[in-house]
Amino acid sequence: MDPKTINESRFETAQIMQPHEANPAGTIHGGVVMKYIDNTAAVVAFRHARTNAVTASIDRLDFFCPTNIGNLLILKASLNLVGKSSMEIGVRVETEDMMTGEVKHVSSAYLTFVAIDENGKPAEIPELKLDSEEDIRRNSEAKDRKMVRLAERRNDRDCC
Repeated sequence: MDPKTINESRFETAQIMQPHEANPAGTIHGGVVMKYIDNTAAVVAFRHARTNAVTASIDRLDFFCPTNIGNLLILKASLNLVGKSSMEIGVRVETEDMMTGEVKHVSSAYLTFVAIDENGKPAEIPELKLDSEEDIRRNSEAKDRKMVRLAERRNDRDCC
C-alpha cells in the first residue's frame, strides 16, 4: 500500500441546526454535536482506509460555547496519526450565526477509529505521508496522546 497524505482524506461539512436538535432553551443538544463529530470523523477514516472503520474511542470532549437553532454547525476533520489498523482523527467544531456571520469555536475532539476487514478483524491501512511542518506537529502531538491512552488502558485493566 502506498502512503497517503492528510489532504487525501480531509473532510469538512456543515449542517443548519434544526428545532428537533435543540433543548427547550433553543441550544443544540451535546449528543447531537457528538453524533456529527463521529460521522465526520468516520468519513475521514473510510477515505483513508477504503474499508469499514469503527469508532474505538473518543477523547475528552468539552463544549466551549453553545450553538443555537438556525446556526450553521461547521465540522473540520483530518488525520493526525496512523498505526497498523488504527487512526487518530481530529475534529474541530465551529458555529456560525448565519445572521451576523460571527464564528465561534464550539468543541474539538480526537477520535480513534480501527479499520475492519470483511471478517470483522483489524485491517491493515496505508501509512500517513506528512507534507508540512503543521502535519509533523499534529502527528507528534497525536503520538503523545496515544501514549497517554495506552497507559490509561493498562491502568483500567489492572483495576478489575
